[in-house]
Amino acid sequence: MMGGLGDGRKALLNALYLSLFATETSLRYNPPRMPNLYIVIVSYNVASLLRQCLISLYQSRGVAPEVWVVDNASQDGSAAMVREEFPQTHLIESATNRGYAWANNLALMELPPHPSSYILLLNPDTILPPYALYDMWHFMETNPQVGILGPKLVRPDGSLDLACRRSFPSPAVSFYRMLGLSKRFPQSRRFARYNLTYLNPDQTAAVDSVVGACMMVRGEAIRQVGFLDESFFLYGEDLDWAFRIKAKGWKVVYYPKVTVIHYKGESSRRHRLRATWEFYRAMHIFYRKHYARSTFFLLGWLIVAAIYGRGAMAYLASLLRPPRLWQGG
Repeated sequence: MMGGLGDGRKALLNALYLSLFATETSLRYNPPRMPNLYIVIVSYNVASLLRQCLISLYQSRGVAPEVWVVDNASQDGSAAMVREEFPQTHLIESATNRGYAWANNLALMELPPHPSSYILLLNPDTILPPYALYDMWHFMETNPQVGILGPKLVRPDGSLDLACRRSFPSPAVSFYRMLGLSKRFPQSRRFARYNLTYLNPDQTAAVDSVVGACMMVRGEAIRQVGFLDESFFLYGEDLDWAFRIKAKGWKVVYYPKVTVIHYKGESSRRHRLRATWEFYRAMHIFYRKHYARSTFFLLGWLIVAAIYGRGAMAYLASLLRPPRLWQGG
């Protein structure tokens, strides 16, 4: 299952994957009706990881999701692999890569706009335990005020993926993060708001946003706010969606009773200069869209200058960093 990885890392991932099954807490019964659950995966040149992700999805219990894969102009045979090995999957092949939000919207536009449906945005570099989908669906079914639900994401070494629960990057939150105060004071409720590191990672919590790597969204919430904003190319579209959905009165919940393995950033790692640029561009778009009008213009100039100044330093650091050899298949 973990082909292409080193023996040590393979053993660690297998142990972690099995431990997720052993520690699952689930009602473990068949749902009274088959949920309207749709999964959308956008994939770009990660055929091996996509295969592992789809295997885990089709081993799900309690639900029979409809899976859609949008291949974003991959050149590694991803689309052919899906056609040959997973013929039950709906495959959309895009001839161009116009970004993560745009590719997700290609699939979202094909789904029936039923208010009782659920859509899971899922990265191809994730592995789900068998009851993950059912447990997430059941939580949303029994908590109708929740518009977005995200599980606990862990890295292959077992550490928490900090992006799986976040506050919105308001000017104050972004300022503390750029100064490094969030890392220096991870237990501070003032300085560590972006990644909420002061919260117990094993406690369910209402948050501003979860991450689009594994984000279940209620169909009615999507009907109210529309699809992802295609101004965002690679980052920020999940934060923007959560912002708009929360503004309609829905709750966003981090749900660590479900744990998902996340390799994280394998596609963007191969194109780290573009990824670095898009990260800071997304910060600017989000600020301009949601905070600029309520911010004093001189402070606004400083914020934009800080975003691109920090972005320029990160871009230079990426440019000088030697390329990392990826160990995937």
